[in-house]
Amino acid sequence: MEPKNILVALLIVIAIAFHAFWFVTAKQRRHRRPGDTKPKGVALLAAFIANFFDTLGIGSYATTASMSKLWNIMPDEKIPGTLNVGYVMATVVQAVIFMTIIEVDFLTLVSIIGAAVLGAFLGAGVVSGLNRRQVQIGMGTALLVASGLMVLSMSGQGPAPGVALGLSGTKLGIAVGISMVLGALMMLGIGFYGPCLIMISLLGMDPRVSYPIMMGACAFLMPSGSIQFVRKESYDLRTAIAFLIAGPLAVLIAAPLVDRIPLLYLRFLVLAVVLYTAVRMLTSAAQEKAAARQTA
Repeated sequence: MEPKNILVALLIVIAIAFHAFWFVTAKQRRHRRPGDTKPKGVALLAAFIANFFDTLGIGSYATTASMSKLWNIMPDEKIPGTLNVGYVMATVVQAVIFMTIIEVDFLTLVSIIGAAVLGAFLGAGVVSGLNRRQVQIGMGTALLVASGLMVLSMSGQGPAPGVALGLSGTKLGIAVGISMVLGALMMLGIGFYGPCLIMISLLGMDPRVSYPIMMGACAFLMPSGSIQFVRKESYDLRTAIAFLIAGPLAVLIAAPLVDRIPLLYLRFLVLAVVLYTAVRMLTSAAQEKAAARQTA
């Protein structure tokens, strides 16, 4: 069996194990605190839209956070955990598809994935313990960063796309270091896709290999990081269930369309919404700080 196929099989096993852990933990949680677990229609819609865009390479984190804020899907402080827990399966489906059909150097793929997983595991322990205002500030800042990365990508700035299918030596070391940081930041809501695509282009790789790399990295790191959120119950259960249902469906519909849909107008729309949401997040944090001072 080829090494890449072994990696795909391992990913599927990890995904099954994570969802079994989530199911058992959620069942225990319901025994302690009975409540409705029926997913909301608006959450299903948000997950479908976000993961459709995600499969096209736009990313799901910024778009989901934006829709959550606009449509009041869940509390702000629950957004990072719910995104990570609920989108595990959708990301695994993406990774299996693109790791199978796009060629990439195996050592480069494994190295970047391993670094991202480690960063996510360490980063989730910090993010899952933040309070509401801290998450608002972090998410607002993250969305502004994501907006900047979108603008950079849309403007075509940076070096011309490379043709390499892998990295070695110093460049591989740089990619590993950056991926560890991105894995940690992903737990705060900065999507991995945009930064990964830019990193790959700057290091002289063929932009097409970003799909198996970034989707594979996210698929492996999200179960690792999400364990922290599940243990600390730092996520919204009803919304996460909705994400689990609608996310993979959107991926399967969008995957065949990757090379067919013009994305420029979609990117402009997403950029506008993300910027608006970032401002709202930071404004909410400032308002809560002012309210806390008045009551002190």
